[in-house]
Amino acid sequence: MAQDEAVIGCTGELLIGTRGSAGPGEILVRVRGGSETFLAWSQEPLPRGATVLVIESRGLREVDVIAWGDPLDTLGGMSAGVD
Repeated sequence: MAQDEAVIGCTGELLIGTRGSAGPGEILVRVRGGSETFLAWSQEPLPRGATVLVIESRGLREVDVIAWGDPLDTLGGMSAGVD
């Protein structure tokens, strides 16, 4: 099955936590102007509710994900251009 290129690089929330190599979870991804669910595979287990980044599509509505934290959160609430 062909990869779903549109979903790669999207973030989403795990509806069902992943179990690493023991099995997939389920992710809700905002893509194509709506929200879609996919089976989500990860290297290590990730909990339900975790924000993840889709790094690869396996086709057949299955994706590989990694844990994701918004890099702007590390700014600690600082606004751009404010000293």
